[in-house]
Amino acid sequence: MLRKIKQAAVIGSGVMGGGIAALLAGTGVKTLLLDIVPFNLKDDEKNDPAARNRIAKAGLDTVLMSAPSLLMQLKDVERITIGNLEDDFDKLANCDWIVEVVIENLKIKQDLFKRIEPVRKAGSVISSNTSGIPLKKMSQGLDREFRQHFLGTHFFNPVRYMKLLEIIPGEETLPEVIEFMADFGERILGKGIVWAKDTPNFIGNRIGVQGIVKAMQLMLKDGLTIPEVDALFGPAIGRPKTAMFKTSDLVGLDTLGHVAQNTYDLVVDDEARDSFVLPEFVNQMITKNLLGKKTHSGFYKTDLTPEWQRIRKVIDPHTLEYAEYDQPDFPCLAAAKKAKTLPEKIKALVYGDDKGAVFAWQVIAQNLIYAANRIPEITDTIVEIDKAMKWGFNFEMGPFETWDAIGLQTSVVKMEKEGLEVPATIKTMLKAGHTSFYRQANGGQAYYDFVSQGYRPIVENENVISLNFLKRADKVARTCSSASLIDLGDNIFCLEFHTKMNALNKEIVEFQQEIVEYIDANGAGLVIGNQAGGMPGAFSAGGDLHFMASLALEGKYTEIDAFLQIAQNGLQEAKYHSFPVVAAPYGMALGGGCEVCLAADRIVAHAELYMGLVEIGVGLLPAGGGCLNLWKKFISSIPEAVTDIDLAKFFVPVFMNIAMAKFSTSAADARANGFLGPNDRIVFNRDYLISEAKKEVLRMVDAGYAPPVKRKIKVLGEAAQGMIDAEIFNMLHGKFITEYDAFLAKRIAYVISGGNVRDNSEVEEDLILKLEREAFVDFWKEEKTRARVEHMLKTGKPLRN
Repeated sequence: MLRKIKQAAVIGSGVMGGGIAALLAGTGVKTLLLDIVPFNLKDDEKNDPAARNRIAKAGLDTVLMSAPSLLMQLKDVERITIGNLEDDFDKLANCDWIVEVVIENLKIKQDLFKRIEPVRKAGSVISSNTSGIPLKKMSQGLDREFRQHFLGTHFFNPVRYMKLLEIIPGEETLPEVIEFMADFGERILGKGIVWAKDTPNFIGNRIGVQGIVKAMQLMLKDGLTIPEVDALFGPAIGRPKTAMFKTSDLVGLDTLGHVAQNTYDLVVDDEARDSFVLPEFVNQMITKNLLGKKTHSGFYKTDLTPEWQRIRKVIDPHTLEYAEYDQPDFPCLAAAKKAKTLPEKIKALVYGDDKGAVFAWQVIAQNLIYAANRIPEITDTIVEIDKAMKWGFNFEMGPFETWDAIGLQTSVVKMEKEGLEVPATIKTMLKAGHTSFYRQANGGQAYYDFVSQGYRPIVENENVISLNFLKRADKVARTCSSASLIDLGDNIFCLEFHTKMNALNKEIVEFQQEIVEYIDANGAGLVIGNQAGGMPGAFSAGGDLHFMASLALEGKYTEIDAFLQIAQNGLQEAKYHSFPVVAAPYGMALGGGCEVCLAADRIVAHAELYMGLVEIGVGLLPAGGGCLNLWKKFISSIPEAVTDIDLAKFFVPVFMNIAMAKFSTSAADARANGFLGPNDRIVFNRDYLISEAKKEVLRMVDAGYAPPVKRKIKVLGEAAQGMIDAEIFNMLHGKFITEYDAFLAKRIAYVISGGNVRDNSEVEEDLILKLEREAFVDFWKEEKTRARVEHMLKTGKPLRN
């Protein structure tokens, strides 16, 4: 039987349930969102469907109001139908997957599954999002066919953005069901699958919450402050800016408290059970409803002065009073900041001798030991634990990768010297001469296996292409300090940027011209993509403003124009060359990064795509062909047989995209705003992106790719400028834009419309490219543009002047 999930049901419309429903809807799955009938209905409401669905409606409203949005685009909500567990329960018979996300109460879950059992259709998958109740207990007394299709699917919040999906097979779950759900979760929902055992809080929360609560305990013992702990356990060691306490505020202290207490209650034989006991001040905060973001006060809070200035405050664990705080400063933090690589940064923190370093070492050392002791209890391999922490907590390195980074032998010596109990598995490993958890073997990566006491290869998904692996395998055809051309096999190459934020600089622009000739002679097609880390990461955050600013400061406007001409020629030349080009953007594809994509033959985009031509924010306009190619993207979808076209209907959204610096909030939103066209694809799993882009190139080659013919393009002409002048006047008087925004916008309209040409004229592409360059150079001569650029370079934020 070919399994498909065409209709799903989510039972429980809370934050997690709503998030799962939103994700399913975003992937095209019709979803039924059910919750209980309110207990407190008045007599006149008991037969009112709206009143009876009130809880599910509130859950859906939370999804609609979420910021950042849980939906890929608002219209995805059309795929979600709400209902209640009395009137709509029989609708579960039509569902291919039923996921339970109700309160963590064994009796409630057991009763729910007993009700589902006679209603569900044979072969449908049932899963629980529980994090603490054993699957075996939940499915007790249910028939064999139910148990064969029952498993745990533990998502992390917020569901759209967190990559981790822990899959927990039941004792009797059919292998084909497990395999199908793993494939669906990875390929369709875009998640990173980690295999967990049916143990309390599985992998991510078991390791992660132990680390957080232990840090709280040690903070009080060692006399550190909350901001000091967050400074030590943030970007300095490859973790999110929210670090520990800000992350707890985001999650909710009530949620953290529940997970910690639940784990403590269930892991009676855990050697570090006490590390799940929350400090008393945290329990007092929960009692006082100081739960974090959801109640606007947690470990941190923000106050407003009478002048509407924001003041960040932190709670004092001893008094529960809030006060302003200074930026923490430890010598180990300064050393970590100077270090160039993440392993060097972590070493600087844990091997220092100041108060912060001593604390950081204690927290990390105890968490590493705890993680090692959990194998094989919670999972069989170190790989699953490392993936869980990277995908569920956004760490750059998991525990065992961190242990390798600080040096396994060196750290164990220090642990034993300080009286920490090193796991026997680690001692056995070192005694056999194995000094790292990971190593390169036979052209791939291998991990140390505690059971076999040797190294086993990490089996890579055939749908995933690793650029790092190819580089280690000497598949780099051409390279420079800013970019590389990598052989993907099958005569397809990948242009990879590797500057900071993958910003486009002069070297990349020149390199791109060089590789066009190389591929023409040696290849069949090109993918433009990279696999930089981060969430959401940056395909390319734009052009190199430092370089342009330095030229403008010296008055070298001729050189700016020459550079732009090289950039335009490089992108346009690739567009009309003999081989197909597919861009594979993800995360931030802004400014020049967006222009690279618009110039490609096709785009294969990750679902999390923040794409836009945002140059006006720094007082500029797209001048790498962005104005030209966005206009072409819009009008190219018009069939040739349609001759009577009102170009103004196309012109306005193109103009607004550029003049208002619009950027998408997802790939679906990018499509709605015209940055993606009907032939472009969206991929939910970022790991698949390069592979899928390569497949797209091969499909185009197999179909007998021929480059497009360079033709004149139709522009709106002078009529557009008059039309836009009226729009700008209204926006200016409504105070939506500044006088300088209006000045820039008028020139942008002039460029997109083709300049001083008659209405509906046909012009050469080179004319618009020339207009782009001229406007770009003129804008740099303006004092207010230079002020905007300077402010952006200093603060990372736009200036409205």
